[in-house]
Amino acid sequence: MDFQLSDDQRALRSGMRDLLGAVFDRDRMRAAVERGGGVDRGLWRQLGAAGFFALRLPEDAGGVGLGLPEAVLLFEEAGRALLPGPLVATHLAAGVVKGAAEGAAVVTAAEGRGRPVADLGGADAVLVAGGAGVVTGERLEAFAARAVPVRSMDPLTPLHRAEGLTGATEAYPGALRREGALLTAAEQLGSAARTTEMAVQHAGAREQFGAPVGSFQAVKHLCADMLARTEPARSAVYAAAVTGDPVEIAAAKLLADEAAVRNARDCLQIHGGMGFTWEADVHLHLKRAWLRAGRWLTAAEAEEILAADLGPVRLLCSGSAALGRRAGRSRGGA
Repeated sequence: MDFQLSDDQRALRSGMRDLLGAVFDRDRMRAAVERGGGVDRGLWRQLGAAGFFALRLPEDAGGVGLGLPEAVLLFEEAGRALLPGPLVATHLAAGVVKGAAEGAAVVTAAEGRGRPVADLGGADAVLVAGGAGVVTGERLEAFAARAVPVRSMDPLTPLHRAEGLTGATEAYPGALRREGALLTAAEQLGSAARTTEMAVQHAGAREQFGAPVGSFQAVKHLCADMLARTEPARSAVYAAAVTGDPVEIAAAKLLADEAAVRNARDCLQIHGGMGFTWEADVHLHLKRAWLRAGRWLTAAEAEEILAADLGPVRLLCSGSAALGRRAGRSRGGA
């Protein structure tokens, strides 16, 4: 199967990168860090006008009419840029929550299982994982009133912890969690690719002992390892976007989480002492990668899905091994 991007897909990705470079450059990202994150409504409307949220809605419903592979490309760019806010939930809510497709409404997600809710303070609606539905209006206000702010590892993502979200009003498709996991994996992929670029750029510019640090073997190995994690994750994410298979989505999330977290850690090491400072952007990628790794589908949950899919294969292999041992004993006895 050919996963090379078409000309239209490349143009879509390039256009989103240019847009984010214009509306969310490093200065605006740092300004968002200083104010403690949260949703910038103006930026949200700009994303809506660009079709970010309505990308997969049919054209007759006011959408762009594209599919999951194209959505993955946009979310990959969002991950590169460290774009804050509940992007995944709002994208999934397009066509379900009024105003979500246009960026006029901000939608977050309550995943249950004791997980905190991101960006609850600025949300107009909450998606409830597990197909329970959407909560808005007075029920959302009551839920938000009971919520308690918790410290977030990512300064761009405010978190609240609250229990007892009930009374969902509209049914939501059961594919919510799978698609949310895949789009989050795409964000992780974008972050992994960006930290690889940051590491290579720094290794080529920073000098020690009269030579670029990138000429040292240990640094070369770290950069090579980062690329070797990113590209398999890219293949897995793109393939899962085409097939929509739950097992492939689980594998893509697992690989993308690992690539994002470990690449950010290696990038930090390549930056040396400067990488640990607040002024460097490396720590922001690491903290966001940690946070995303716990969203929609954790590593443990993905591993359970993969193990369940391998169950019959494992049984067949163990049965074949047992037959082999029995045949060996029979030959030995003869």
